[in-house]
Amino acid sequence: MRVGGILDATTRQQFTDRLAEIADDHGPDLVLDLAEVTFMDSRALGLIVHHWQRTMAAQGHFALVGVQYSNSKVMWVTGLAQRLPLYDTLDEALAAFNA
Repeated sequence: MRVGGILDATTRQQFTDRLAEIADDHGPDLVLDLAEVTFMDSRALGLIVHHWQRTMAAQGHFALVGVQYSNSKVMWVTGLAQRLPLYDTLDEALAAFNA
């Protein structure tokens, strides 16, 4: 799923609905391409963590692609950047899925 723009309280419900729709339609595996995100708040990060945990509980694969520090500082401030599966490219994420 490619995500762009601002991820905050104003877009949270739309982001929530879209993530749920994708999980329902395609199963637990999820790659979020965040390269076009211009800002992310802690609520959006909480939603991403929720889906990461949901995917892991279902023994699926989860990856974040294209995360930029300047637009997603909350990941580093919370320490989650060291725990979440971050990849530079979609090819790298898919290779990790197949490993």
